[in-house]
Amino acid sequence: MKKMLIASAILMVAPFAAQAGADFVEGDKIFGGDAELGATLTTGNTETTSIKGRLDMKHELGNWENQYLLEALYKEDTGEVTGKRYYGLIQADYKFNDVSYMFFNANHEIDPFTGFDSKSTVSSGYGHKFVDTGKTLFNVEIGPGYQYKRLDNESAETAGYDTEDSWVVHGVANFETEITDSSKFKQMFVADYGDSLEGRSETSITANIIGALAMKFAVIVRYNSAPLDDKKSTDTETNMTLLYSF
Repeated sequence: MKKMLIASAILMVAPFAAQAGADFVEGDKIFGGDAELGATLTTGNTETTSIKGRLDMKHELGNWENQYLLEALYKEDTGEVTGKRYYGLIQADYKFNDVSYMFFNANHEIDPFTGFDSKSTVSSGYGHKFVDTGKTLFNVEIGPGYQYKRLDNESAETAGYDTEDSWVVHGVANFETEITDSSKFKQMFVADYGDSLEGRSETSITANIIGALAMKFAVIVRYNSAPLDDKKSTDTETNMTLLYSF
């Protein structure tokens, strides 16, 4: 826990500036975001429930570009919970110039189906935009971080310990481009390398329906090179959601 407190100090940043920009949030706004929702319900011979929600907000103040992300996934099959994941992220980027910045990131995930009650990661480092034309963006981030995991009771009894922690190298590669005026493609890779390699790939296509409403198709792949006993190293998730931009 002492290490966690030390690593959390990475996120103590200087006060925000007061002048708004316009390249991080679309248009002339300083605050905006996307809200997603997708659900599948079946009754009768088969009773299943699947709900996916996501809220992604961006806030721009002078040289600071801030992101706040919340995700929730819940699945149930014939009264039995088969999937449950909650994820939250806060990231603050301080721009040195139009292409270079320093990032400060903190995220927390609850996914009992991995054998862990929770996982928390804090990191900071350098980011660079290799391409930023307004329609196409490619940026990379890399830096040190610290990861703390708490095992659930069953996994802790099997493993003989209840927590794991390690220093990690945190990396992100993000690419997004407009296919047409009303559709966009995104590909993001996130990796944390310490005692093991944990990665996430998210591929998505968003197509506008009308006004601020769009349809989003996404495929998410999560990888852990050293999963707990009886757990698989790779999880995949395919979603079709409605997206509202504000």
